[in-house]
Amino acid sequence: MKVVVQRCKRAKVSVNNQVVGAINEGVMLLVGFTQNDSLKEIKYLADKVINLRIFDDENGVMNKSLKDVNGSILSISQFTLYADTSRGRRPSYIKALNGKEASNLYDKFNEELKNHNIHVETGIFGSEMEVDFINDGPITIILEKEG
Repeated sequence: MKVVVQRCKRAKVSVNNQVVGAINEGVMLLVGFTQNDSLKEIKYLADKVINLRIFDDENGVMNKSLKDVNGSILSISQFTLYADTSRGRRPSYIKALNGKEASNLYDKFNEELKNHNIHVETGIFGSEMEVDFINDGPITIILEKEG
């Protein structure tokens, strides 16, 4: 499982020109799954996202977590995180988990985030989405946990 965490001032996702999810201060997540991912990886990475100390304290030091700043999450499914570009010019997505299983894990991941009393907005799994956000910092961190 891979999660790209981007600290943001605000973020929104649209499908067919309609906003389906939006947040203010918090993190925008790109979330991808591969074979052998399970609830174990979901719990580990949800906890990691919630408790990453990537927000500034009163001294301008990244010392506060999402919980500390009462931030929100915009979670976007992103199978292309498992693109293999080692051969040729066209990425292979064979390592990405199939849609049905990935959708199930994505829903479980978002529920796990909500279990930490964090406001979570999402896109629509499998849809063509337009994501608009202001990266704060810019702070971008890639998390990965193999099943």
